[in-house]
Amino acid sequence: MTEKGKISVNSDNLMPIIKKWLYSDRDIFVRELVSNGVDAISKYKKLVQMGQAEEKESYSVTVKADAEAGTLTFTDNGLGMTKEEVEKYINQVAFSGAVDFLEKYEDTDSSGIIGHFGLGFYSAFMVSNRVTIETLSYQTGAKAIFWESDGSDEYAISDSDKTDVGTKITLYLNEESLEFAKNSAVLAVLEKYCRFMPVEIFLEGENDGKAINDVSPLWLKKPSECTEEEYKEFYHKVFTDFNDPLFWIHLNVDYPFNLKGIVYFPKLTENPESIQGQIKLFNNQVFVADNIKEIIPEFLMLLKGVIDCPDMPLNVSRSFLQNDRTVAQISNHITKKIADRLTNMAKNEKEAYEKFWDDINVFVKYGCMRDSKFDERLKDYVIYKTTDNGFVTLEEYLKDAEDKKVYYVSNEKQQAQYISLLTSAGKKAVHLGGMLDIPFMQHVEMHNQGVRFERVDASIAGALDAENHLFDVLCEYTAKLVNENTTVKAQKIQSDMPAVLLVDEFGRRMDEAQKYYGMKNLGNMLKYTLVLNTSSPLVESINKMAEGESKEQAVKYVYDLARLAHGSLTAEETAQFISQSAQNLEKLCE
Repeated sequence: MTEKGKISVNSDNLMPIIKKWLYSDRDIFVRELVSNGVDAISKYKKLVQMGQAEEKESYSVTVKADAEAGTLTFTDNGLGMTKEEVEKYINQVAFSGAVDFLEKYEDTDSSGIIGHFGLGFYSAFMVSNRVTIETLSYQTGAKAIFWESDGSDEYAISDSDKTDVGTKITLYLNEESLEFAKNSAVLAVLEKYCRFMPVEIFLEGENDGKAINDVSPLWLKKPSECTEEEYKEFYHKVFTDFNDPLFWIHLNVDYPFNLKGIVYFPKLTENPESIQGQIKLFNNQVFVADNIKEIIPEFLMLLKGVIDCPDMPLNVSRSFLQNDRTVAQISNHITKKIADRLTNMAKNEKEAYEKFWDDINVFVKYGCMRDSKFDERLKDYVIYKTTDNGFVTLEEYLKDAEDKKVYYVSNEKQQAQYISLLTSAGKKAVHLGGMLDIPFMQHVEMHNQGVRFERVDASIAGALDAENHLFDVLCEYTAKLVNENTTVKAQKIQSDMPAVLLVDEFGRRMDEAQKYYGMKNLGNMLKYTLVLNTSSPLVESINKMAEGESKEQAVKYVYDLARLAHGSLTAEETAQFISQSAQNLEKLCE
């Protein structure tokens, strides 16, 4: 006997709502239906443990794609449903009204709808013209049930000849979704969402009849049970990265919330914007999404890893995540565990920490700038590579810096003469040449009163004597021949160079920021100082020369030498300088 009725939905038509609000993520239906099957099996296993059901030889969810029939079938051998349960869980969709629904979720992405309203099963209608359910409950005396609907507010329910306990759901795909009747498309979705579900999942005709998922992923094991080879193999498999990770952090928390996962440190580049990090979020081994910033701190997006949070709903709105206290606790805990691992390495594995620093410093610096709690924990363990190939913390460097000035190098080859001058003055510089280093230096200066970073070509304290006013006339003469944004001084320099070009640190930073952010009409921010070396025989000779063409050429040549050493000559100016040098040599050989 066939009974007919209406689904309890306070809407004239369910289908337009589902299609309009869920269609952008239509492959999500595979996850929802497989998850339902896994849940049914998990519940059945609990009943077995309680002695209320008989143990089965095996448990699985099987997916079958039939391109010829245009169908997709999901079969599980879980606890099944009675007629009353079908009417309760299938025929009643848990939301109060179409108008309230549309108003509340008008600006919400589709991931915030499924699950939040109990629409997991009904996601099937995103891709189907018709859906049928055949189910038999484990309960003694239960009758098998057949249910079908075309996605309108009507359904039909009748008896079924199904003999095995469990549920079979068949989707009759619409024309726009026939791709899901092909194994290749279904396999891609299963690997995306169901790769680590706790029950074996089979796709008929694929993987030589073996399950396509790993029911016991590495993150569920205790760290002491995992080998280095297993960690690396898991990394390669999940992230398709052929390079080995530098190291990893295994998260295993049971209280005050359930959190497990593995976070890997890959080799990073200097530009955070180009880094393709990936933190995969799972819920009880079910993939939810990549890089959900409400749960995963933003700076951790530079890394790769998996986080399994069973305490998180499978699908919730972003506004819920932003205001949920548990989410905030989880995010803070992840940050703390990462920071603890790095600080422990800095304290107890100093050699390894220094070895990895070139590869992880971008992450550490970015994290310090983006997360105050991370900064508080790591600021004393940020290390700087020095020009003598050592490593120092900021505190260690400042012990030898009376003026709290930190000299740094951005290009060791280009700034070699300045490093030499600094070394002769008994000082050393640190390497800070990455794109992230300018904002990071500003961050450190802001949080450490009096500390000032200065590039080695900005000033060379200790390497320069006081100004020699016997050369004032030469300085005035030279100032007329150099760029208008250049000041000229005469000082004794501990170098063979006849002159050194210095650039104002503040102006240079502003100029770099102007170029980086594409700011216009701010003018040239660079301010230079040309220091004539009074201990240079060449400068002394020029100082004694009478004004004329020879003196002018000599001064310009010294100026260009300083600019060449500084690296500020343009390509055209460099070519002219080389040509002039060749002419000078020819005169010497006459």
